[in-house]
Amino acid sequence: MGDKIDERDTGVCEDAVVLSIDAAERRARLARRHRLHPDARAADVESATAAMVCLHATDPATVYMSAWARVDGMTVQDLEQALYVDRSLVKHLAMRRTLFVFPREALPVVQAAASDRVAAAESRRLVRDVEKAGLFTEGDRWLRQAGDAVLTALADGREASASQLRKEIALLQGATTYGVGKSWGGQVPVGPRVLTVLSAGGRVVRATNEAGWAVSRPRWATFASWLGHEIARVEERQARARLVHDWLRAFGPGTAQDIKWWLGSTVAAVRTALADLDAVVVDLDGRPGYLLPDDLERTEPVEPWAALLPGLDPTTMGWVERGWYLGGHKSEVFDSNGNAGPTVWWDGRIVGGWHQDPAGEVVLDLLEDVGAEATGALELESQRLTGWLAGAKVPPRFPSPLSKRLRVGGG
Repeated sequence: MGDKIDERDTGVCEDAVVLSIDAAERRARLARRHRLHPDARAADVESATAAMVCLHATDPATVYMSAWARVDGMTVQDLEQALYVDRSLVKHLAMRRTLFVFPREALPVVQAAASDRVAAAESRRLVRDVEKAGLFTEGDRWLRQAGDAVLTALADGREASASQLRKEIALLQGATTYGVGKSWGGQVPVGPRVLTVLSAGGRVVRATNEAGWAVSRPRWATFASWLGHEIARVEERQARARLVHDWLRAFGPGTAQDIKWWLGSTVAAVRTALADLDAVVVDLDGRPGYLLPDDLERTEPVEPWAALLPGLDPTTMGWVERGWYLGGHKSEVFDSNGNAGPTVWWDGRIVGGWHQDPAGEVVLDLLEDVGAEATGALELESQRLTGWLAGAKVPPRFPSPLSKRLRVGGG
């Protein structure tokens, strides 16, 4: 993902800039469209997810707390009903090899626009690794047979955990070695990697969960049995344009670099999608950004608002060029791999983080003086989140430097 986009060569003419959008306008859009302002909450977990395109699910607790921040009165049972009973929301591996929760109806577009690309890359990597390790001389053939064996084991609607499948299927046993002779070296079992390939390929899905809501221990099922049908096929270019359209609707305006990073794709793919959408160039403090042609109206200003978001929340992670809402707090909020920890927001900006103390109380870790009004509103949000968590401890899977420092210091 290292190649930078030259925004002068996206298929959209910069000379046609129609308006300038400042940070205040972007923050007002964020407040309403991301359903974070109290006057703009979503009616239910499905509409909250659709508003964001998807919710991050790498950390299982993130999905629940991201939904809580956007749906008044939301309960754990509400989300579990949508995930495991109604199946209106589905966990799926997609952009940047990341696990997300998508609205069920979005899966055909996501599969063609992002997941197929991930599946192909993971397949190549796995085949190369097992052949290099000497586990199998014909890696492609082994992977096809292992995948077929998993699908056969899950036939007729059965669900099974990864450990159950490894015990039953000999082709899933074995491991590759990395970092030989290094202190950080170890072994990676091949069984979970086969499931990753099948998952990204739209063949198997994380079905019900064996653990509590903040822990991921999925049982696997075929997509056909979980949804009642296979994922419909959509032409890749059409699907990619639709996914970029949905991102622009939720996150726009954004730069081409934002889109490329979020999509986990290529310069050429972004250029083509922007051109297919007739995207409009806008000025973002001297940088070219993009909006949909029917989305040029100014957003009404909003009253100041407070929010506490979990690590990896889609708002925090939605752009790669984050200065307009992150300011100088990147080194405190994001780890070295680009994963965001829990964040505190005031009026469209990240102003700190939060953590739980030993008793489970949510504690604010402000990085700047936001004034008495903001502090009071944020304290109310911390109390509201403490009450919702009801004693559950949910340490972030990827703690930020801020939270690590507080933990070491006893904060």
